[in-house]
Amino acid sequence: MFSLVILFRPNLVNDDRKNMVVLEVLLISYCNPALPLIPDTRSKENWTSSMEEIETLWKEVRELSLGDSGRVDRLEFPPTPLQFLRDFVCQNKPCIISNATLHWPALSCWTHDSYLTGALSSADISLHLTPHGQADTLVPLDGSLCFSSAHVQRMPFPEALSLITNNESPSKLVAYAQQQNNCFLSEYSALAADCDPHIPWASEALGCLPDAVNMWIGNHMSTTSFHKDHYENLYAVVTGQKHFLLLPPTDVHRMYIRMYPAAQYSYSHDIGEFTLELEKPDRYVPWCSVDPYPSPEDRDKQLSNFPLYFDGPKPFRCTLNPGDILYLPSMWFHHVRQSPDSRGRTIAVNYWYDMQFDIKYAYFNFLQSIHCLSIKTPALPVTVQEDSDSDT
Repeated sequence: MFSLVILFRPNLVNDDRKNMVVLEVLLISYCNPALPLIPDTRSKENWTSSMEEIETLWKEVRELSLGDSGRVDRLEFPPTPLQFLRDFVCQNKPCIISNATLHWPALSCWTHDSYLTGALSSADISLHLTPHGQADTLVPLDGSLCFSSAHVQRMPFPEALSLITNNESPSKLVAYAQQQNNCFLSEYSALAADCDPHIPWASEALGCLPDAVNMWIGNHMSTTSFHKDHYENLYAVVTGQKHFLLLPPTDVHRMYIRMYPAAQYSYSHDIGEFTLELEKPDRYVPWCSVDPYPSPEDRDKQLSNFPLYFDGPKPFRCTLNPGDILYLPSMWFHHVRQSPDSRGRTIAVNYWYDMQFDIKYAYFNFLQSIHCLSIKTPALPVTVQEDSDSDT
């Protein structure tokens, strides 16, 4: 026997994703940490039957709405607000819009380092530093996995850009400008006139202006692990390319979301080394366990531990080029890699619009509660604190 508590938060803004972490932790632990994650009375036969029904759901979602080609719909020009709302937002379906930002000065100006460093010569930005290019991801620590956050350092933009594009550094330091929290306006305001303040057809369709506009500057090592956001996301590439893997919210079971202890990197410039330590007091973060691109030595373990991902339907794949916008619906799981331009960097701007906490969100929460039943691992004790935003 278990209890399910549904929490309604109809007017969440600004801190949506932080609040949603709390809600999802409550769902994962059934709002009662004393209850086992798998009730002892749940038989293997019933579990198998439930999973077969869920696998049917994956198939039907693709057949009825998304298609089974693995490709994301591409529009050659921006849609009307009505078309965007009807064909994509209401269906919670991603799309790519080509030629969407060709009028932005950024597409030509930002290809020159001298323009960027000149415009931001007096600006300090937040730079995220890791030894491997993956912030907000799972890494081993003391024989088990933890959820690691990057070392964040404020520094002048010209120095930060040099670190991002310096791929020959011997110190195993990978720099990524990914501060979020409306950083495009707070840290890069000198460049604001080079892009639209919002996406007009999206703003009209969604009935609001974006909650945040963010800037991303990375290199070929910058990677974002599978996660989801509680925002409608309009993601525009300015230089280089972004490579996305996408899975719909109905595939939540395939992500093997589990609770991991939170840890923080710190970096010593004097010795050029990172240290990783668990946070105190203890804090646990729900995170996707799957690495879709495992190293050769980890591949067999990943395939064995996460068969629902590797044996299930292939994720949707897409590549964004300069001028493209990806509409990434709220709650979709996404993994991101990038290919830099000839100067060694990829630059993107994204617009986060508040999602509607409607019946689709209630359906997802119910589906996720079933997902908790399907994971055969014990619940961890949970200390919930506000979590920093994750990359997209």
